[in-house]
Amino acid sequence: MTIVIIFVFVMGYLAITLEHTIKIDKLVPALVMMAICWALIALGIDSFPNWFDSSKHALLEGFGSFSIDEKMHLMEETLLHHLGKTAEILVFLLGAMTIVEIIDYFDGFSTIKNFVKTKKKTNILWIFAILAFILSAIIDNLTATIVLISILQKIVKDKNIRLYYAGLIVIAANAGGAWSPIGDVTTTMLWIGNKVSTGHLVGYLFLPSLLCMAVPTFIASFLPVFKGDLEFEEEVEDNTVPRYSSTMLYIGLTAIVFVPVFKVVTHLPPYIGMMLSLGVVTIFAEVYSRSKFSMTAFGSSESDANAHHSPVHHALSKIELPSILFFLGILLAVASLESLGVLFQFATSLKDTMPMLGTELHGEGVSDLVILLLGVGSAVIDNVPLVAASLGMFSEPLDNELWHFVAYSAGTGGSMLIIGSAAGVVAMGMEKIDFFWYLKKMSWLALIGFLVGTAAFMVTRTWF
Repeated sequence: MTIVIIFVFVMGYLAITLEHTIKIDKLVPALVMMAICWALIALGIDSFPNWFDSSKHALLEGFGSFSIDEKMHLMEETLLHHLGKTAEILVFLLGAMTIVEIIDYFDGFSTIKNFVKTKKKTNILWIFAILAFILSAIIDNLTATIVLISILQKIVKDKNIRLYYAGLIVIAANAGGAWSPIGDVTTTMLWIGNKVSTGHLVGYLFLPSLLCMAVPTFIASFLPVFKGDLEFEEEVEDNTVPRYSSTMLYIGLTAIVFVPVFKVVTHLPPYIGMMLSLGVVTIFAEVYSRSKFSMTAFGSSESDANAHHSPVHHALSKIELPSILFFLGILLAVASLESLGVLFQFATSLKDTMPMLGTELHGEGVSDLVILLLGVGSAVIDNVPLVAASLGMFSEPLDNELWHFVAYSAGTGGSMLIIGSAAGVVAMGMEKIDFFWYLKKMSWLALIGFLVGTAAFMVTRTWF
């Protein structure tokens, strides 16, 4: 039965990676394989020889001698445990997405557009790269990419030139998301899973991530496409900025940045702080919009009458629910393999067979090469399941350098292919970037940045 479950997982995984070929949204195979995997576990619970105890990160002793009722109860408890851990991530993401959409409702990101005062191509390149690096650390790399490409489309009218800018934005956004606990889904997973802390994550990864962004940008600035000045017409349009545009931008970004501080002070899960931040931002949004919308009256005539004027209602209707459902499916599907002990046994075999590359990671002797391959793998397939798998494979303690290397590799390795990260996929959709164009024009820059950052990490980790 274990072989069948692994087969279902592999087929679902394959369907996710071929999303653009088979024209089926990746959330569909993620949800289907999750449901089938757990159904097969429930049907064949008495035939499994091993069960993985997530709390002790070890195989449960004497599982084979348990009665069917005991095994079913253990399975239900394990599923509930994983659902709780997954829900923490999803609720956190929902809060962050809603805050960003509220900022956008007030056209808060138009403030960023006003920073661009030059026509020199290299200057604009560095402005967007730095903005992507900083913004992605605050509002996550996916949202930062959407915001910056939207602004880019209003500034750079030549599509051929704009594609190069978009490619560098993807590289910079993924680099910026790696060093922040709220900058990328994978780092958020590690942070919420108590594998990395904010201070150590920034300490370990800021310099490697900065180099991962700066080196490709520096090299690209010498390319012919970035020589000279941009030639674009001044658009005749209504440039009136909403009254509370910049105010809501600063309030929203401050609220998101407050979340790690809240966790450090209270030691509560991050999603509690995110809900507090969302509540505060919502208060300002409702006051500024002078809406009478009541979330408790959802669906009532009063709600319907005021919904069109409510920033909260608007934001909730705009969040990426398919992404949330995808994370639910993939994380619980990976949890099924973890519960059967498959990931634990796979990790053990990797540690025994993979050669050591450079300095051996602390803890249980995990090869650097394993984590590097994880980074390369995140370019080919989604980095979320890879990090989810690593959480079940390795048992190193909080702030062990392995977890920081995983965060860097998975976060920045996806830049090597346009389909390797959420930022790349959304850029691909917004600008209709061809897979092979990116492979030819951008992948080599992303690879150089990834390797330079890796080398920097191997040096800086000795400082901690």
